[in-house]
Amino acid sequence: MTETAQPVAEFAAATEANLPQSLDVIAIQKLLPHRYPFLLIDRIVEVKAHESIVAIKNVTVNEPFFPGHFPGQPIMPGVLIVEAMAQAGAALLLLEMPNRAEMLVMFASIERARFRRPVVPGDQLRIEVKVLAWRSTAARMEGIAYVDGKKVAEGRVTCRLVPRGMKAAAEGVEG
Repeated sequence: MTETAQPVAEFAAATEANLPQSLDVIAIQKLLPHRYPFLLIDRIVEVKAHESIVAIKNVTVNEPFFPGHFPGQPIMPGVLIVEAMAQAGAALLLLEMPNRAEMLVMFASIERARFRRPVVPGDQLRIEVKVLAWRSTAARMEGIAYVDGKKVAEGRVTCRLVPRGMKAAAEGVEG
């Protein structure tokens, strides 16, 4: 992964007292290295230190994947919903890392992914991610995505925290 991000000096190490409770897309871009068209969360609306995060993705007809998935019946690819869950989880992990500007959060595994309903233009995804286990270099999280209060997808992701610039392929981790 060759993406880079701006240092995030304005976020202090996370504690319940100083953890931001919401972030707009500008603040998210200072935290995550992802950019259009691959930044898949628009807002963070709730953060509980060491526990959980809730993010929003507004799904528009202008998404770059809709012309090919599927012509005449646009449906958001399930793998991108899982990626949105991972990005929300990564935001929580990075908010709590004092050296976040030096770290990347990378997929190690995806388990138990289930897709319940199609996500289409005009939908608003509410992505709820809960930490199941957290160590200094890895975390396992469970994500559930909702549209209008109905579950549309769920899954567990395991992520590794790696230094920026590390050759992920040599370590068997995908970015």
